[in-house]
Amino acid sequence: MTQKFHRALCGLLALLWLAGPAAAKPGKPKKSGKDEVVTITTPQGVIRLILFDDTPLHKANFLKKAQSGFYNGTTFHRVIENFMIQGGDANSKDADPTNDGQGQPNEASIPAELVGHQHNYGALAAARMGGPAGTPSSGSQFYLVENHDGTHFLDGQYTVFGQAIQGLDVIDKIAKLPKDPRDRPLADSKMTVKVEKLKRKKITKLYGYSFNS
Repeated sequence: MTQKFHRALCGLLALLWLAGPAAAKPGKPKKSGKDEVVTITTPQGVIRLILFDDTPLHKANFLKKAQSGFYNGTTFHRVIENFMIQGGDANSKDADPTNDGQGQPNEASIPAELVGHQHNYGALAAARMGGPAGTPSSGSQFYLVENHDGTHFLDGQYTVFGQAIQGLDVIDKIAKLPKDPRDRPLADSKMTVKVEKLKRKKITKLYGYSFNS
């Protein structure tokens, strides 16, 4: 093999390596055949959620906290009938109800991912401090839309990153709990959260949820 031919062959191999297999279709990564189902168990019943792939920062953060046990023992500390139920604050684990919803002082926030998902009934969205659209999300607190017509005045303002696929009636029950003037339930609605990875076909069969192609 001549030196000139050797250099040409090396160059061709480098181009093939950069291009990758012809079937790979740049820009269209192959979708996994499985997805995570998040199960929230409360005294009022069970809620199951799917998290959206196109809000990857929120999805990864929520899954990490759920799998670590962070949410176990937290409560739905703010409930408003015909609006939403909010939970996930670590402060709600302690015996002081007055600090619920204030969040941890050094908790990291998450950049907003406003990709067009709407606040439909059962939508999962990230809470945040006040401010304009694009304000970063809370690193832990979330809410579930309880209004059956949705809360579309919030569309484009807060990151929607998932959807309840089971337990809409449970969201309704929590929203109707007796509460104090701060919208905190008089009796704690504590949650435990677990994550299970299932085939998407099985998720569709069990819960009737259709994944976007």
